[in-house]
Amino acid sequence: MSTDYKFEGWMGDDASSADGKMVWREFEPKPWEETDVDIKVTHCGVCGSDLHVLRSGWGATEYPCVVGHEILGIAVRVGSKAVNGIKVGDVVGVGAQGDSCLGRDGPCAPCSEGLNQYCPKAITTYNARHRNNGKAYGGYTTYHRNPSHFVFKIPSGLAPESAAPLLCGGVTVYSPLKYHGAGPGKKVGIVGIGGLGHFAVLFAKALNADEVVGISRKESKRADAVSLGCDDYIATGDDADWVKKNQGRFDLIICTASSDNMPFNEYLALLKYGGTLVQVGVPEGAIPLMPFSLISGRKSVTGSSIGTPDEIRDMLQLAADKQIKPWVEQRPMKDANQTLRDLEAGKPRFRYVLVNEW
Repeated sequence: MSTDYKFEGWMGDDASSADGKMVWREFEPKPWEETDVDIKVTHCGVCGSDLHVLRSGWGATEYPCVVGHEILGIAVRVGSKAVNGIKVGDVVGVGAQGDSCLGRDGPCAPCSEGLNQYCPKAITTYNARHRNNGKAYGGYTTYHRNPSHFVFKIPSGLAPESAAPLLCGGVTVYSPLKYHGAGPGKKVGIVGIGGLGHFAVLFAKALNADEVVGISRKESKRADAVSLGCDDYIATGDDADWVKKNQGRFDLIICTASSDNMPFNEYLALLKYGGTLVQVGVPEGAIPLMPFSLISGRKSVTGSSIGTPDEIRDMLQLAADKQIKPWVEQRPMKDANQTLRDLEAGKPRFRYVLVNEW
């Protein structure tokens, strides 16, 4: 079945595309299946993952590649076997997930239990192949095609520029906060007040944690941390005694830092007995870990990646109910290359969102 719209987008042809050298052109989406939804893209968040994939930083990228996995827009075509109650005209979103190992009659048992993002057969939103061998392209585009299992209705009252970056950046921190019980009675530290960390502050406060503390290198981030809602702030690079002053303070630490040179063992010293550090930032290199940092105090280190469909729905509803507003700067889709350069330079406060000028 032909459509009266074209799939066009910013194509990365090699690793240099991460330097702002993507090329705009038409592409062929995955072959249509009746479980699919076509989305007219209005907004797409810009994620650090986009840079890593464009430059093959996390492994070999299958070029050409269109990145972008914080996709929001209008459903313009809905397959006869689509799920999630989506109708043409709905405002919908797609996050950093894609077609999992769904059976023809629905998800397998692990997926139905909300574990699909851990499945080794899962297909990500871009730089992957769908089960019909069609390439998975992201949202730096005019239109996006995706299996309906991972297409979510956006609650009314949630602005599109706020909703888009929640679909990766937001749920990446919401999921471990929720899973590890951030809420009344818990003291939570957030390492990194930036693209991921500022979401973590907003959600930890919305979940009513007793104390939410920002942790970053420079004292200059304190004002932003307080504006976001932090109860306190720790500047690790400007206070020689930061470990001594805060030792054993937190039940939970969410670490969003993506540097392989972070003071990881010192972060562990800030945990209470039995506390947990969740790593969500993804450095391209290794992180040093001293065993005594764990043994002393029965502490745990774990990781988390994105979130389940149910978690995404819950997060979106919480954001709508509590009017959570991420700090975003909207940029025209035509300026995607410059936006990537600015992201690499560390300029966003704290997320960029590309907007199609329809």
